[in-house]
Amino acid sequence: MTRFLASLALIALALAAPGAGAQEAQQQQPIFRGVPVDTVPVFVTVTDRDGRLATALTQEDFEVRDEGKPQPITLFDKSPRPIRLVVMLDVSGSMVGNLPLLRGATEQLLKRLTPEDSARIGSFGHDVTISPEFTRDVAALRSAMPTEISENAPTPLWRALDTAMGTFGEVPERRVILVLSDGGDSGMTDFKKGFFSQGEVIDKARREDVMIYAVGLRSRTRMPPGGINGGNIQAMLTADLPDPGLARVAEETGGGYTEIKFGQDLGAEFSRVADELHLQYTLGFEPPKRDGKKHSIDVRLKKGGLKPRARKDYVAPKE
Repeated sequence: MTRFLASLALIALALAAPGAGAQEAQQQQPIFRGVPVDTVPVFVTVTDRDGRLATALTQEDFEVRDEGKPQPITLFDKSPRPIRLVVMLDVSGSMVGNLPLLRGATEQLLKRLTPEDSARIGSFGHDVTISPEFTRDVAALRSAMPTEISENAPTPLWRALDTAMGTFGEVPERRVILVLSDGGDSGMTDFKKGFFSQGEVIDKARREDVMIYAVGLRSRTRMPPGGINGGNIQAMLTADLPDPGLARVAEETGGGYTEIKFGQDLGAEFSRVADELHLQYTLGFEPPKRDGKKHSIDVRLKKGGLKPRARKDYVAPKE
């Protein structure tokens, strides 16, 4: 009996080994096309005092620090790199009436994609839906745009971002999400679908090198049931404000956050994001420690009057 149990244990270990190896591989840093395997990629947007993109800098203008210590820059490139983009559109009840705005802005974005880029279109309300594959086929992407908005739909914002990150798989290009929302996350509306938090979204984006851009839309203020009174005026003023966590998610992942008011040009903002993605600098350095831990990143510029924007940290590979 003892030998039989020992044999079963050996068989179990043999069967478990491949799964364990696969899990460890999933936790390793993604490999981007054109970026050496041993390099931590950092995509940097640089703007001047007026918010205009600064696109004529050289490697000598940058400094990258890991846990406060300067690191040799082993990769520098300012040529456009292909992107894999997931566009997530809020179709919650507060967005009723904004469907033409969403579709028109997405059309403007698609016009800015290059032949090397590809995208998927998603929406979130009663459910989170995303088109089936990355493509540059504008007709296919257009057909994936939302066609209706339900008045009582919630805002599963964090679940939508978590789902979007799960679509990238092993693509070797930059992973970017552009999300538009006008309200706060509605929390767990269905026990079966689980609960997702802002912190979990940031942690997953860090592990999987996903850059998140967010556009917060201030919708038209809607009259609460029963009219305005002292008990509901505060709720009315905050009901149609974007989730305050969106700005932090964008900042932590190296993307950008913009808040626009109802009536402003959403299409121009979507187009600006696409243009910015194609005018970023790619920096790279070798991780000083391969300890599997989170390391802070600080990108600095030696020229005054310029502001860099990049992700704040990364997870080092583990030997």
